[in-house]
Amino acid sequence: MEHHQLLSQLFSSIDERDARAFSQFLADDCSFSFGNLPPVSGKANIESFVSDFFDSIHALSHSLTESWSVADGLICHGSVSYTRHDESVLTVPFCNIFKLKHDLIREYLIFADTSALYR
Repeated sequence: MEHHQLLSQLFSSIDERDARAFSQFLADDCSFSFGNLPPVSGKANIESFVSDFFDSIHALSHSLTESWSVADGLICHGSVSYTRHDESVLTVPFCNIFKLKHDLIREYLIFADTSALYR
């Protein structure tokens, strides 16, 4: 799959809050790190973690600014807007690093400061 298409479909599944569709982009042995939270390992565990995260917010929307293909991976950055259940919005910049294995993500690193999300 072309990397631009992969990113487009991946972020679409996230913004639709579809943890099952999201997990289809992950290798079975994927490692997932979100900010300063402890890493989560394994496709099923990541899907569960992401589903719980989606339930903790009302909506989210990514705006991708740039992306780069690197050996066995992708890097992208942009901004993400989180809508809380009280309809207030937090927008923060993010940078993601994806290490790939056969067009599946084997390592998913999210760098974003979401510390104000649950205040």
